[in-house]
Amino acid sequence: MAQHQNPVQAKDEVWFLDSGCSNHMVGSKEWLFNFDDSFRSSVKLGNDSKMHVMGRGNLKLLIGGIVQVISDVHYLPGLSNNLLSIGQLQQKNLTIVFQKDSCKMFHEEKGLIMSTQMSSNRMYIIYAPVIVPMCLKTSSMNETKLWHD
Repeated sequence: MAQHQNPVQAKDEVWFLDSGCSNHMVGSKEWLFNFDDSFRSSVKLGNDSKMHVMGRGNLKLLIGGIVQVISDVHYLPGLSNNLLSIGQLQQKNLTIVFQKDSCKMFHEEKGLIMSTQMSSNRMYIIYAPVIVPMCLKTSSMNETKLWHD
């Protein structure tokens, strides 16, 4: 996870920290950037249903006032829950500690980057807004006006 400062106000989304999930997964394609729509795969969910992966990309979440980049996120159209793979996070050199009904994630150099308490149904959930990628449209301006208005 790379970190960048960004003062964005957005709606919190629910993210399940899932130790049984092999990849990060979302059902919203518009959240992803550097999207590879040629990537195809399939996954078996916890309820034994199978879903098709229709691409993958990167995602930006605002956690504790810092934008965290989550890479290699699979897009599954129709997926109703946002899943963050504990295994994939550990492969990015994060240390994840589950202790006394809490989950904490540590980065080797940056220290504690996220902490959450176990929910009443024994799930670990974080609430974090998505920084949605935007296509910027440029227009020509008279530089004289730009500098002297």
